[in-house]
Amino acid sequence: QLQFVESGGGLVQPGGSLRLSCVASKYMLDNFAIGWFRQAPGKEREGVSGISKYDGTTYYSQFVKGRFTVSLDIAKNTVYLQMNSLKPEDTALYYCAAAYIRDNTIVIVVTPDEPSGLRGQGTQVTVSS
Repeated sequence: QLQFVESGGGLVQPGGSLRLSCVASKYMLDNFAIGWFRQAPGKEREGVSGISKYDGTTYYSQFVKGRFTVSLDIAKNTVYLQMNSLKPEDTALYYCAAAYIRDNTIVIVVTPDEPSGLRGQGTQVTVSS
């Protein structure tokens, strides 16, 4: 059973926009915040944004604040990431995952069976002219 299914990635020119979607299982939405993470080749994983179903807490990294907006449609079990004013440095594999938002940071949930995190397969975002 897939816990997360992402979509919406693609190729976009600098300054353009994309909206990513993450359909999450009800179990994940009920028990965790849902975070968006990204990883570019040769770079560390980075927490980009996240949202909690219960109190609406949101998180944005300093690199995307003011450009990206995270939202949640509870009826559709879907978390969205609206990405505007995209830059080449935003190019990465984006995936959603179970997370904790605390102390102005976001942490991916890992388990012994899922050491890379409770996450989806991801969707590729490429920003290039």
